[in-house]
Amino acid sequence: MITPTLEAMGFHLVRVKLIGAQRPVLQIMFERETQAPHDGGITVEDCADVSRAVSAVLDVEDPIAGAYRLEVSSPGLDRPLVKPADFQRFKGFAAKVELGRPLDGRKRFKGRIEGLSGDSVLLRDEDSDTEQRLPIAEIASAKLIVTDDLIAASLAGRPAPVN
Repeated sequence: MITPTLEAMGFHLVRVKLIGAQRPVLQIMFERETQAPHDGGITVEDCADVSRAVSAVLDVEDPIAGAYRLEVSSPGLDRPLVKPADFQRFKGFAAKVELGRPLDGRKRFKGRIEGLSGDSVLLRDEDSDTEQRLPIAEIASAKLIVTDDLIAASLAGRPAPVN
C-alpha cells in the first residue's frame, strides 16, 4: 500500500517490519530507485518527506489497529537482505544469514555472498571455506556485515559490485 507513494517519490521499499506488542513500532526502510554515484544517500529531509507521505497513506488506509510509532530510515551499511535479488546485487560482500530450520545442524552462517543458484543463496562460509547452498525459503534473516570492502564501495557511491 505504501510502495506506489515511495516509487512516485523516486524511492523503493527495502523492508516493512512491525516490532513489539505493547507500543509497536512500524519500521519502514527505503532507498533511492537509482543507484548512480551522483545520487548520494538518503538524507534527513528524505526521511521527513517519506514519513509525511507514508503517514498520510497509513492514516487513510488504517492497516494497524491501535497506536503505533512510525520509524522511517535508510537500510544503512549493514542493511537487511530481504529479496533474492539483494543477494545477487551484493555478491562479493560479507553477510550473516540465519535460517528458520537447521541445515546440517546449523542455523547461522557467515561468509561472502557468491550469488544465487535456483532457489538457493550461495555463501562462501568463513569458518569452513566451503560453499553453502542456503534455501531462500528457509532464510529467517540476513544482513550485510560492515567490512572495509563495503565501506569502500559505499564511499565510491555504488551499492555493490556484481560479479
